[in-house]
Amino acid sequence: MSQSLTAFELLLQIDRRCRLLGADLPSQPTHRAGWSGIGFRLGEHWYVAPMGEVSEVLHEPRYTHLPGVKPWVRGVANLRGRLLPLMDLCGFFGHELSSVRKQRRVLVVDHDEVFTGLLVDEVLGLQHFAQDSLETTLADDLDGPEAAFVKGRFRGERQWRVFSPFALTRSPGFMDVAI
Repeated sequence: MSQSLTAFELLLQIDRRCRLLGADLPSQPTHRAGWSGIGFRLGEHWYVAPMGEVSEVLHEPRYTHLPGVKPWVRGVANLRGRLLPLMDLCGFFGHELSSVRKQRRVLVVDHDEVFTGLLVDEVLGLQHFAQDSLETTLADDLDGPEAAFVKGRFRGERQWRVFSPFALTRSPGFMDVAI
């Protein structure tokens, strides 16, 4: 290089060469919008709750039973200085909770004025789906009390029902815990 190039001119040359070489590269696949949620099991059914609707996931804590409440209200636990009412989600829907206590988890929901823990049979961690694979129209195969809180489903190797904890906390039946 007998002629002296400025740094800017050198960068322009590099840019031109990169663009010429880059033209032959295959196009990248388009990015599909994703949907993520917390996967959990109630009985034999698999559910996924939107990420923004579950504050945290806990092992089943020690709790104190409460008198004069419905049987699906397990009690109240201390979560870092806050009282966390524990609700047996299977019991609320009229199902039996798994007897394997080691697998049970609590989904903590903190929405508006409601702070509660939903006891589920098992949590399967973070689940990811393509947004366009969400089916919002549900067939008649979903009946029972949980149908009001299911907002869609994802199909794959198993069927994941999209469960809304926020919709559950707005339900008058869920808030009516006294006998």
